[in-house]
This record gives sequence, structure tokens and C-alpha cells, in this order.
Amino acid sequence: MDTSYNSKEVEEKIHSFWKEQDVFATDENLKNKKKTFSIVIPPPNVTGVLHIGHALNTTLQDILCRYKKLKGYDVLWVPGTDHAGIATQNVVERKLLSEENLRKEDIGKKKFLEKVLEWKEQSGGTIIKQFKSLGASCDWEKERFTMDEGLSKAVKKAFVELYNKGLIYRANYIINWCPRCQTALADDEVEHKENNGYLYYIKYPIVDSDEFLVVATTRPETMFGDSAIAINPKDKRYKNLKPESYAIIPIIGRKIPIIKDKYVDVDFGTGALKITPAHDFNDFEIGKKHDLAEIKAFDEKGVMTKEAGEFENIDRFECRKKLLKVLKEKDILLKQEEYVNNVGHCYRCATVIEPYISIQWFIKIKPLAKKAIKAVKDEKIKIIPEYWKKTYFEWMNNIRDWCISRQIWWGHRIPAWFCRDCGDIIVSEETIVECKCGSKNLKEEEDVLDTWFSSALWPFSTMGWPEKTPLLKKYYPTSVLVTSFDIIFFWVARMIMMGLELTNKIPFYDVHLHAIVRDEKGKKMSKSTGNVIDPLKLIDEFGTDSLRMTFAAFAAQGRDIKMSEKRVEGYRHFINKIWNASRFALTHIDENTKDNFNKEDIKFEDRWILSELSKLSKGVSHKIDTYKFNEAASLLYQFVWHKFCDWYLEMIKPSLYGKKGEENRTVSESVLYKVLKDTLILLHPFIPFITEEIYLKLNLKETITKEEYPSLDFYDKKVENDMTFLMDIVTGIRNVRSEKNISVSKKISIHINAEKDTKKEQIVTDNRNLIEELTNSKLCDDTNIDTAPDDKNASFSINNVFVFILLDDVVDFEEEKKRKSLKLNKINKELEKIEGSLKNENFLKKAPEEIIKKKKKQVSELKNQREEILNYLSKI
Repeated sequence: MDTSYNSKEVEEKIHSFWKEQDVFATDENLKNKKKTFSIVIPPPNVTGVLHIGHALNTTLQDILCRYKKLKGYDVLWVPGTDHAGIATQNVVERKLLSEENLRKEDIGKKKFLEKVLEWKEQSGGTIIKQFKSLGASCDWEKERFTMDEGLSKAVKKAFVELYNKGLIYRANYIINWCPRCQTALADDEVEHKENNGYLYYIKYPIVDSDEFLVVATTRPETMFGDSAIAINPKDKRYKNLKPESYAIIPIIGRKIPIIKDKYVDVDFGTGALKITPAHDFNDFEIGKKHDLAEIKAFDEKGVMTKEAGEFENIDRFECRKKLLKVLKEKDILLKQEEYVNNVGHCYRCATVIEPYISIQWFIKIKPLAKKAIKAVKDEKIKIIPEYWKKTYFEWMNNIRDWCISRQIWWGHRIPAWFCRDCGDIIVSEETIVECKCGSKNLKEEEDVLDTWFSSALWPFSTMGWPEKTPLLKKYYPTSVLVTSFDIIFFWVARMIMMGLELTNKIPFYDVHLHAIVRDEKGKKMSKSTGNVIDPLKLIDEFGTDSLRMTFAAFAAQGRDIKMSEKRVEGYRHFINKIWNASRFALTHIDENTKDNFNKEDIKFEDRWILSELSKLSKGVSHKIDTYKFNEAASLLYQFVWHKFCDWYLEMIKPSLYGKKGEENRTVSESVLYKVLKDTLILLHPFIPFITEEIYLKLNLKETITKEEYPSLDFYDKKVENDMTFLMDIVTGIRNVRSEKNISVSKKISIHINAEKDTKKEQIVTDNRNLIEELTNSKLCDDTNIDTAPDDKNASFSINNVFVFILLDDVVDFEEEKKRKSLKLNKINKELEKIEGSLKNENFLKKAPEEIIKKKKKQVSELKNQREEILNYLSKI
């Protein structure tokens, strides 16, 4: 093996090896009775590139898939991409404008869709290649796309089936509208952002009266769409209003009724609420209740309509500015107050959305939500971490009908036709050319389906639904969904609803919602703040395994990951540690070494490492099964770095360097072979490249992916307790060496008094060679040795066992005195400096509280160090 680990070289080699071996192929044979484990990848946008969230999500899924394969499961991991209607159309529109100075309308729908397909073919494979670079063990032959032929068929089937059941309908209803994208949006596609705006108090004259009502609004430009003013019937301020009173909309002079409704909040504004049914969701409901007119103040582009009088053809926000100026001039604006409210924005282009009345297609969501709620309540589907269940239930219990139509060109066209003669609507999976009435005067629906409609079918459409394929029969429902918590509404809930309705089965048994990756200060990553971390850059610099191990180590349930280059660099050291430890091991074991030792023949240190390995195997398995990836990674890290490398390899060196053919050496080689091999297998789901590379050098099976997860029965609690005791002794002796500045090359004399504990005395006796080797010492048995604490020895105790280190021959006390005195001077100077700042009133006034606390803690620590040195100097 090379002296240093070259991640780029190894990853390139292993990628090619896996491809040649076809190690991730799925066995679709129904006669294969292996337990199945299936998972579908959350499909990234076809035009996207790998970001840090993708990298985390893919890593966690791959850990599960590789682990289950080692456990003997028949694993299917389906990859694929999403057509991402609005996002992809926006990308191609911008490209068309920047390169050819053309809008999509300039070239027409057909040519524009050709441009989109060209773009998809050019860039669509980029993110899949990047997923592969992460080591994703998907069955790449089964890659799907939400607009491929099979999934398009599934989308039509789902739409028609839901329509025929009465769950899909078409209606003129208020929806979220993006004036920039010129399309409807679902509620969960609207991003609400805090806005520092104003509350404007506008005077509405009361008909046949000298008085007026004052209405408070954040959007004065919508007044041109007002249909009424509502007050609460219990509001005493308006008890003198005559029945059937009317008010006048300022500027345009239109008369509107003053109505009473319990919905009005008495404590908000003036208690008088302008009702604009065409531009507010709550107002729309009140309008239906009171049979109010639905008047559009602006059109689908956000431009004011003729209802706005002199402000017609002006953009909505420009209208607000001009309108406020006129209201002030005419003394109609009573006042304005600063007001913080949440304003909805398009999740794709960030334009402020408008509630807007439009004819759209909807899904009656309540019947679907009822089944989906029950599935989670009955724990047929488990949400992990469990606290997300509350969020899920709150959203599902208050869910509104889902607007599924979009006024864009790229997407699944709604399979509906309108008869221009009889007015009938025909919904069909097949193209319709003639109405039931005999007319051929048909118009096909232009709208496409919301991207999330096809994504909601993903777990079963990717497996061939609606056909009864072997894949669907064998692997559906899927085992687990791994995704980010922020799409629990967009995607997770909808998959559950669609799965239950269309297949009569849950789509998955578990939902593992992982946190998001933030920067090292805990801030959300964004291009605008310049704190985005590129996973491909980290891979290039530190290697894929280093990045994967970092993700796993910090993927605690419910806790966001603070990512930094330093953390990834830290796990690069871990990867190097594994490489170097394996290099050492491979100089002592080869293709002829086998793990065919007898339990009775192995030494104490071998029994200990095998016991630790047994515990590790069960521990890691349990942690992965419960999605505690960080705890599994921690167990592996502690075992490899500390137990295997720092202790076990050091313990067995005397045996390994013995004469060839000696029994101790042969047994040690055999145990080392087993420990290394099984450790590689346990590490493999987390760091697949380096483990495969080292495994191949052991000349075992053709690939580590076909290994079996280690099943070990070497656990021995007594051996572990005894070894812990010995480690404490060794660590204590090493600490004394460090404190006394004794070179590790100098042999020291020690005496261990364990007379008060015969069991521990026996442990010391049985393992004296081990203690001596690990501490470069000579164990003195002379009980008459002078062990009284003085300047000639050092001592410490462990549970009534006393360890004495004889210093007379190894410590130059004059040099030691000089060294300690120098350190004392340094401490005194540092103390004087810190205590001086703490006495400085100017510093105490300006310094943050945490800095002051830190300095006080430093003072305490330095004083303790000074006390220890003074005590030591007084003795010598």
C-alpha cells in the first residue's frame, strides 16, 4: 500500500470497479425469498447541481442501503430526477432572454418546449453524476424522470381515477397567484417573509351622513376591489349605525354595504374591516357567506384594472404610492403606523404573490387527509423524530383543497377536453377527438399539473404503477423515506395521501426527517450572504469519505448540522488513521492468513478487542436501525481511533514482531485479520471507498458489498473491566512521564501494590509483560522497596491499587526545578496581565459578559496550576 492515502485515485478506481462488477443491481426475481429493503431518492430538480443538502440526504440513504445489503437484504434504491415545472421553465426563459433576447411567447409553445428538452438533455445528467461521485449505491439502471413515458402514464391514470371518484374538480376560486410566473401556486409553495410595512387608516364616508368609518389596511390599492365594510355585531362603537347602512369607497365613489360578521376582530385596527373577496382568502369566504360581488382591482400581471379609475394600467405597487399621495392631499388618509406583517412570496422567483380569483383544478383534500392522519396515528407510518408528528397533524387537520393546475408550458398537461358545443368536460387517459354529444369541436386543456402532483406518486410510479410489475409487487411499500423536514407538507404528506388512495397501501413504513446543514456559525446558507459551502469542493480537497463521515458524525436527530471545512479536515485525519493502521496490519497478514483461531488460544488483549468488536457490531446495528447515524459514527470512531489503533495495535506488536511460525505470532495475525476485516465491513456503509480499497488488498471476496454483517459472540464483560483497569494503570504511568518530562525511551522502574484486592493483583500478575511493554518499564516485585512519597518517586492510586514510579534514576531534579520555575514565571506574568484587565473599569464596562467570564475562568485555572508547581517545588 502507498504510504499516503490518495482519495482521488482510490475513488476513481473504486467507481470503475463497482461499475464493472455491477454491484448495485437489483434482483427482481420474485422467487428470491430474501427480505427486501427499498427506498426512493427524493428526486432533485433535473436542472440542478449537488448542494450540501443533497449531499447529506444521499449520504444517509446510502448508509442505510449498504448496511441493509450487508445484513442480507435484497436492496432496491431507485434514483431519479424531477422535471420541476416552474423552476425549469424559469431557467430556460432566462437563458432564452440572455442569449437570444427572446421571450417564450416570441417563439411559441412548441419551440419553447423543444428548448426545455434540449436544456434537460444537456444539464439533466449533471446532478446524477454528482450523486454517483458521493458513492450512492442506487440501481442506476432503474433511474426515472417524472416526465418519462412510464411516469407520464401514471400521472394520467392518477388524475382520471381521482376525477372519476369526485376528488378532482374545476372551479372559480381564490388561489395564490404569482404575477411574475403567471401561474397559480399551492399554499405550501408560498414563502412568508416578515415585512416592515405600514397600517394605513383610510376614511370611508357613510351614505346620508356627515360621519365616516375608518378602515385600517396594509394594502390600500385593493380598495378598488372592495365589496363591503364589515363590523362585529358586538362592537359597541358602531351601535348607532342604521340597519342597511352603506359607505362610499373614496376616490372612485362606489357605494358598498356595511355588513355585520362575527369574524371581524374587534381589537384589530378600528374594528371596521374592508372586504375585498377577489384579493383576500378570508374576505373571499365572507363574500360567499354574504353574497358579495367579486371585483378584481388588478389583473393577473398585477396591473390595475378599470375598477381603479384614474389608476388603471398602473402596476399594483406603483399604484399604492400614487394612491397614498392622493389620499393625503384630499385628507382621506387619517394616519399611517409602522406595522410588521408576513407577506407571501413565490417560492421560485420571490415575487410578492396575490390572492386571486381564477378558474383552476383542485383536489378535495379532506377525504385524503383523513386516511393519511389515521395511518400516522395508528403508527402504520412512523415519523422520526417523533416530535414532527405534531406539525404533521396540525397541518393535515387544517388543510385546504389543493390547487393542482399551473399556467405554465413545461409539465404534465392536464388530460381534459372541453366541448365548445355542449359545454361538457371530458377527462381521459387517451386523446379525445369527439364528445359524447357527437361534436368534434373540442379544446384541450392548456394548463399543466403542479410538479408536486407527479412527485406525490413517486414511490409507486417509479416501480411501474399502474401496471402490476414484479418490482411493485416485491418492493412496495418502500421501507423508509429519508428527506428534509422542510418538505413534509410539499411532498411527504402528499405521497402518503396519494399512496393510500391509489394503491390502498402506505407508500413507506418510516419517514426519517433530517435537519438542514448550516454554516459553522449556525446560519442558513444562501448565495446572498456568501456562506454557501460547495460539497464538490470539499470532496475535491478532502475526499468523499471524509465528507460522508462528517455528515454522519453530526447528523443528530432534530439538530441542524454546523458545517465547516475544519470539521471535514478533521475526519480526513480519521481516514488517514485507518489507512495507516491498515498499512501496518497488511505487513503482517496476507492472503494466507485466516481467522481460524480457537477462543482458548487467544491472549488477553485479543479477547478484549474481540469483545469490543462484538459490542461495536451490535451497537452500530442498533443505532442505524433507529436512524441515530451520529451515534453509530461515534461508536466507530472511538473504536477505530482509540481502541484499535491507540491500544490494540500497540499491545500486539511484541507478538507480531516475534519469530515467524511462533504460536503467539500466528494467533495474533489471525485475530488481527479478523478484527481488520470486520471493522472494514462495519465502516463500509459510512466510508465506502477506502473500505473497499483496503478490503480488496486483503484478497477476499470480489467486493466488500457482498460481505455479511459481522455476527460476533466474543463479548466478555469481565475482560473489558479488567482491560479498563490495566489501561488506567498505563495511562497513569504515561501521565507521570509527561509531567516529569521523562523521555519515553528511558526505562523506568515501577511498583504496583494491589494487596488489598487479590483479583486486581492477579490481573497485574497475569499481564505484567503487557504493562511493561506499553510503559517501557520494569515491574519491581520487592515489597521492601521504599515507596514512601518524597522527591524520589511519584504515585497515584486506582481503586485501592497503588502505583509507584521510582524517579531517582530517571529524573534530573535540578533540571526539573529549572523547568518548573520557568513555567511558574510564565504563569505569574499571564496572571498579572489578566488580573490587570479585570481591574480596569473601562474594560469591564465595554467587554461582553462572556469575555469577562472567560477571563475569570482563566485566572482560576492559572492559580491552580501555580499552586501545583509551588507544592512540587517545595518537595524538591
